Amino acid sequence: MTPLRIALRVAGAVAAGVTVALLVLPVVALVLHTSPGALIASLAEERTLQALRLSAITSLVSLLLVVTVGAPTAVLLAGRRFRGKALLETLITLPMVLPPTVAGLGLLLAFGRAGLLGGTLSQFGVTVPFTTLAVIVAQTFVALPFFITAATSGLRAIDLRYLEAAATLRASPWHRTIRVTLPLALPSLAAGAAMGWARALGEFGATITLAGNLPGRTQTMPLAVYFALETDLDAAVALAVLLLAVSFAVLLAVRASPLHAGPAGASRPRL
Repeated sequence: MTPLRIALRVAGAVAAGVTVALLVLPVVALVLHTSPGALIASLAEERTLQALRLSAITSLVSLLLVVTVGAPTAVLLAGRRFRGKALLETLITLPMVLPPTVAGLGLLLAFGRAGLLGGTLSQFGVTVPFTTLAVIVAQTFVALPFFITAATSGLRAIDLRYLEAAATLRASPWHRTIRVTLPLALPSLAAGAAMGWARALGEFGATITLAGNLPGRTQTMPLAVYFALETDLDAAVALAVLLLAVSFAVLLAVRASPLHAGPAGASRPRL
C-alpha cells in the first residue's frame, strides 16, 4: 500500500470519527442527562400530554396534506420538461433553506388577518394565526419540500422499460400510474413521508411565529421543550428525549421496512 493511500485512509477515518462525534455526542448527552424516572414523571404531567397529543394530531394531519398535494406535484416534476420547471423546483425546495423565523414571518404576512389571504379567509370565518390550524399550516410548509424531493427522485429513478411495456399492453395513463409508477416509487414515497412527518413533528420557528405558544392549543413538543428550558432544565431534557425517541423510532422503522430494501425499479411490477 502506497503512503498516499495510507494517508487517504487515515484522513477518511479521522473525518468519519469527527462526523460521528459531532452528530452522536449531543444525542448521547441528552440521554445521559435524564433517567427513566424523569421520563415517567414528565409523561405524567398534563402539559406534556397536551403537547404530545397536539404534536401527534397536527403532524399527522400535516402529513396527510403533504402526501395529498405532494404526490401529484412530484409526478409532474418527474415527468417531461416544461417552461418554468427549474423555477418551480427552486421555489418548492426554498423552505428547506429558509431560516425558521423568516418562514414564520412569511406565513404570518400571507395568512395573518392583514395578510395576502387573511382578509379573504376571515370573510369565510377562518382565522389562521394563533390557532391549531396555524400549527398545521406551518408544519405543512416546512415538511412539503422533503416529501416532494424524495418522491421526485424515486419517480425519476424508475426504469422506463416498465412504463413502455405497460403502454405496449395498451394500459391507460391512469392504469400505468397506479399499477406501475406508484408501486415502483413506493420506497421513495415512504421515505419522503417519514422525513416529512419527522420534520413536521420537530418544527419550531415557523410555528411559534405564526401560531404562538398557547398550551393545549398551539404548544407542540418543540415549543414545550424550549419554554421548559427557561425554568426547569431536567423537564426540558425529559421532553427532548421523548421527542428524540419518537423521531428515532420513525426513522428506524423506515430503515427496517421492506420498502427500504432497494431502489425504485428494483422489483418488477405486476401489469
